Amino acid sequence: MWKKHVVEFVKEFGRKRDVSGHIQLSTDRNSSVCSVCGKHFHTAQYFRMHMNIHSNKYKCSECGKCFKCNAYLTVHRRTHSGEKPFECSVCGKLFARTGDLTVHFRIHSGEKLFKCNVCQKAFRLTTSLTKHMRVHIGDKPYECQVCQKAFSVPGNLNNHMRIHTGDKPYKCSLCDKSFRQSGTLQSHELRVHSNRRPYYCPYCGKLCKTAYDVKKHARVHTDAK
Repeated sequence: MWKKHVVEFVKEFGRKRDVSGHIQLSTDRNSSVCSVCGKHFHTAQYFRMHMNIHSNKYKCSECGKCFKCNAYLTVHRRTHSGEKPFECSVCGKLFARTGDLTVHFRIHSGEKLFKCNVCQKAFRLTTSLTKHMRVHIGDKPYECQVCQKAFSVPGNLNNHMRIHTGDKPYKCSLCDKSFRQSGTLQSHELRVHSNRRPYYCPYCGKLCKTAYDVKKHARVHTDAK
């Protein structure tokens, strides 16, 4: 009977070492709480990885930010070097992380895995679905302390606060121009420094750099104003 329960645990956690960490924390609850920041953890393994942040074991030499493992530090360093080793096979767009490439590829495949159970609208990202759900409930829990403007997601509030602070943390590695949002930087790099034209006009086939450029150009064919 005992062996049967162990097998069930391995199946639930996926890896035997996760089970061992879970059992250890079940017998010693204090080991699951970080004494520095008070954060709680479900396994001893994740707790040990978290403590690497406080011990500065994996510290970025450029900005001093610390990470829980070397893999995360390697990815972070690409924000300083500008390295983007993962390329989309369809449009050639480059990414610093393989996960970002996977999400991006859904633009080409049309895959939308996350569906709203109210209106059935589907999304490529689970975060997009979470933000969309606030449309139905009108929830805007994140408020600017300067002008009291409210937002449905914290990221939008963070971007908004840069209007008040003047902070522009996203710098172009080619011309040193700075931007408040990462999306604006990507758009700048595509428009100014790249010759890639992955978007095309459905009427005449003209190639454009952005979807907005296609929309604007299409007015020539539709006479839309």
